[in-house]
Amino acid sequence: MKGIILAGGSGTRLYPLTKSISKQMLPVYDKPMIYYPLSVLMLAGIKEILIISTPRDVAGFLSLLGNGQKLGIKLEYAIQEEPKGLAEAFTIGESFIGDSPVALVLGDNIFYGSDFGSRLIESSELEQGCIIFGCHVADPRAYGVVEVGDDNRVLSIEEKPKEPKSSFAVPGLYFFDNQVIEIAKSIEPSERGELEITSIIDVYLQRGELTVNLMGRGLAWLDTGTHEALLQAANFVEAIQKRQGLYVSCIEEIAYRRGYISRAQLVELAEPLIKTDYGKYLLDIAAEKSFQLNN
Repeated sequence: MKGIILAGGSGTRLYPLTKSISKQMLPVYDKPMIYYPLSVLMLAGIKEILIISTPRDVAGFLSLLGNGQKLGIKLEYAIQEEPKGLAEAFTIGESFIGDSPVALVLGDNIFYGSDFGSRLIESSELEQGCIIFGCHVADPRAYGVVEVGDDNRVLSIEEKPKEPKSSFAVPGLYFFDNQVIEIAKSIEPSERGELEITSIIDVYLQRGELTVNLMGRGLAWLDTGTHEALLQAANFVEAIQKRQGLYVSCIEEIAYRRGYISRAQLVELAEPLIKTDYGKYLLDIAAEKSFQLNN
């Protein structure tokens, strides 16, 4: 399976912070925002990843992450000229996807929870259909909303409904088979003028090929699209890291624990960061004898 991070958009809700920089380059506590969605795909075992961004911002991501070789993965880049909807990611990334299934994660979403890595690995084994996640939220009207029956069968999915049929929002993480490319080409823009991801998901629903993975209380999903949400996400990450002593979405650690890089390569990545707690953490990881990575 291949992966796509959609890191485009104008980020107007975060002005003036994003007038000259991508919101996915903003810090969420101690690391750039894009580390968080990148860590999700890496935890899923996905090593070929396409980052889609704006003409202005692609160079910044390339400077930050390069081609991924130092992390034992392969990163490619593509441009979204203007935000036309999430579904456009699959037509932009058509040649990258090829004949593979694909996972899409939005560049401003953060996930954290016990055993989340196992859920991701299971989802990445998808061969046919579509897997989405459902997260219980207080006010789902700002999101795609999935209605689920007693047997966890998906009954409906709506984009930002005024009267939601459930409290389960669909976070920005999706797994699709290869049919998603042709489906994306066939859908029409919504009333908002965008190619909605829910339009693609609805096709899978009508075909009986849609599965929902409901997140329990122990799994956190944070959307960082506003100033308040950005601050809340930073505070959350700080609290987890200070309390547990384990870092959230540390891509170098994930690369090492997944076996993408060696201990010596991890130490090499830590050396330029040695004056920071982040660099010292990487050296501590390299010195450990064993550890089970779950999230």
